[in-house]
Amino acid sequence: MKTRTTTMKALLSATCMATLLISGGVMAKTPDNVKLAIDVPYEPFVYRAPGGELEGFEIDLGNELCKRAQLECSWVEQPWDGIIPGLLARKYDAILSSMAITPERERQVLFSIPYYNTPSIWITARDRDIDIDDRDSLKGLSVGVQRGSIRDVYVTEMYGDVLDVRRYGSSQDVENDLESGRLDLAFEDYPLAIESIDFRNDDSPFKQIGTEISTPKRIFGSGAAMAFRTRDKALAEKFNQAIRDVYSDGTFDTLMNKYFDYDLSIHSELAK
Repeated sequence: MKTRTTTMKALLSATCMATLLISGGVMAKTPDNVKLAIDVPYEPFVYRAPGGELEGFEIDLGNELCKRAQLECSWVEQPWDGIIPGLLARKYDAILSSMAITPERERQVLFSIPYYNTPSIWITARDRDIDIDDRDSLKGLSVGVQRGSIRDVYVTEMYGDVLDVRRYGSSQDVENDLESGRLDLAFEDYPLAIESIDFRNDDSPFKQIGTEISTPKRIFGSGAAMAFRTRDKALAEKFNQAIRDVYSDGTFDTLMNKYFDYDLSIHSELAK
């Protein structure tokens, strides 16, 4: 009887394991040290301080989320164009790097709930007369975007037939070529542009043209979120609760106001 019972238990265990595998895999165990990937620099979200340490809004937010989730975390620097492949290759456990939720990315990764949202904008030299809505007048003009970003997707799809789309490894490279006159336009994330390009003052060398862009949703998504491997549902839920917590007690607003003079919160989205 003991042998038969043991055998039956083993059979049931194997059957349950097979069922789990067939239905999408065994849920992964939360790692002891959670490695978070981030693309550096992306001021004021992340940058390197004079002493070499990483600082910025997302560093502060990520550290606070790990604390709320009772997890030990460390940061891994990863260039943007390889950030999802690195996650899938298990170089780190999650991405916390201003990644917008989009349908294409949702086919590859599991997203947390969003933690902020911002639009994108067009920037050009102040002395340039460019009408972004007049497609015929744009022919032959150059625009810089960060390679692999949602802004790359948008400009390529919406303006690739009229603009010379030039892709760069980082937003800083885009800004360098705009400031040197090698680009006619830059299409940038709004908060990043505010930090790195002087365009809001009347006497500044650059200006925003057109309206702020955050649609279509299939390209721009519904906000920035953390990204996980699809099997890591338990880890994602730990961070989901931590995001809700930092919003509910005002910590998110405190961190936001430390770095920004505008609102990028998503209180209304979390209330849904």
